Amino acid sequence: MQIDFTKSPDGLVPVVIQDEQTLEVLMLGYMNQEAYDKTVAEKIVTFYSRSKNRLWTKGETSSNYLHLKSLHIDCDNDTILIKAKADGPTCHTGARSCFETAYNQNFILELENIIQDRYENPAESSYVNKLRKKGLNKIAQKVGEEGVEVVIAALAETETDLINEASDLVFHLLVLLREKGLTLETIAKNLEQRHTPQQPEDGVAHKHGS
Repeated sequence: MQIDFTKSPDGLVPVVIQDEQTLEVLMLGYMNQEAYDKTVAEKIVTFYSRSKNRLWTKGETSSNYLHLKSLHIDCDNDTILIKAKADGPTCHTGARSCFETAYNQNFILELENIIQDRYENPAESSYVNKLRKKGLNKIAQKVGEEGVEVVIAALAETETDLINEASDLVFHLLVLLREKGLTLETIAKNLEQRHTPQQPEDGVAHKHGS
């Protein structure tokens, strides 16, 4: 599918930038054919600045570059969605995003990224690093222990206790997935494949088909 720059009199198309990990919308910009070609070739997002009337690479002065991870064209061929890795704040105000959105709804995805970073850049003080050194058996054991704690909290403790124990379980599950070389994307795709719309009361088809 090719982008159609001729639909706009000025040859510009809107480009939505989305964080590749959290899926948070970071900013909106515009590209012409030259900016598009430069972005694809260099894997660094370049826009056409309507105020400066020239190509503008995001981060050219701040070094907060947007690294192209994937590019998607909409069904009308006149809008681009780019998933990118941001080197720093995207907004000129120093904010993470140009839009005031609730970030914590995506923090599990960000947490996965943090755990990945702990694996790639281990630090002695890091809990992830300490847990990793204990090996797969210990990590798996922690997931089991936290699962039991969630059940106990749900049945006999407060809502706050349940939230805390569930948070511990999710965290340790993310570490286990990373230890096994798996990601949340893998799990999401599996859940999507098992999804059965004809059974709205379940929402997700169980592995045994029940």
